[in-house]
Amino acid sequence: MEKQFLLVALDLDGTLFNSKSSISDENKKAIKTAAAAGTIFVIATGRPYNGLPLEAMKELGIQYAITTNGAAVYKVPERECLFECCMPWEEATTLVDKLLTLPIHLDLFVNGCAYTPDICKKAIESMNQLPKELKEYILSTRTMVPNLTDKIRQQKQDIQKVTLNFPADENGVPLYRNQAMNILNTYPDVYYLSGGYGNLEFTKKGISKAKGLSFLCNYLNIPIEQTIACGDSENDLDIIKAAGLGIAMSNAPEHVKEQATDIAPSNDDNGVAAIIERWILTT
Repeated sequence: MEKQFLLVALDLDGTLFNSKSSISDENKKAIKTAAAAGTIFVIATGRPYNGLPLEAMKELGIQYAITTNGAAVYKVPERECLFECCMPWEEATTLVDKLLTLPIHLDLFVNGCAYTPDICKKAIESMNQLPKELKEYILSTRTMVPNLTDKIRQQKQDIQKVTLNFPADENGVPLYRNQAMNILNTYPDVYYLSGGYGNLEFTKKGISKAKGLSFLCNYLNIPIEQTIACGDSENDLDIIKAAGLGIAMSNAPEHVKEQATDIAPSNDDNGVAAIIERWILTT
């Protein structure tokens, strides 16, 4: 008899979302069917709270979200923060100031909101390696701020996560990424990885989507062995390995797929629906 899975954690970009940043009807139908039978679905994303697809989550009955790579867990739609572990603002703002000496795009996430320095707006518009829908998402969900670190210092706000996107050369190779990594390597209290498209994302050391999943399992009294986690990027590796069943999308990089228990069809081939039909609805 196969294990009964009680909770499914879904990454958004490259997993639940197709390449047009939307959720297919097939995925929606499968989630609704499984949820009606008692399965709990959770979003596990690098996005902040204000980047969540709240209307779609309401339609699908999804009430929990692991955000900013695990730095904050929310109950939706109440926006109740159940767990948060941030980078202290003093050190983080000094690090951000150093990174902003590079001609890159930087997003900073605080209290579920996303902020970008004014000087970065042109940078994201010129990054042709990013899908149009992703650039539109970034530009539409960020609050532009003239001097971002001054704002954070004045308000003494601790930081959930920072994301760096880089311009690319004619071959699509990210520029200034190595320089950014060299700066990040001088800060041992932060942890960085890639969330896709060659970007870098960093949080407080020890934070991951897996930590968010562990918190939710304790909160909901669900054994982590009875969970499924699905993702496609480096920031999904920890949760894929921590869950009872870790699934990589076929569009994931090879090093992610190698560490998954199962491989699902791509995000453009209704991979989430296939996962639910294989592991939830047929058990």
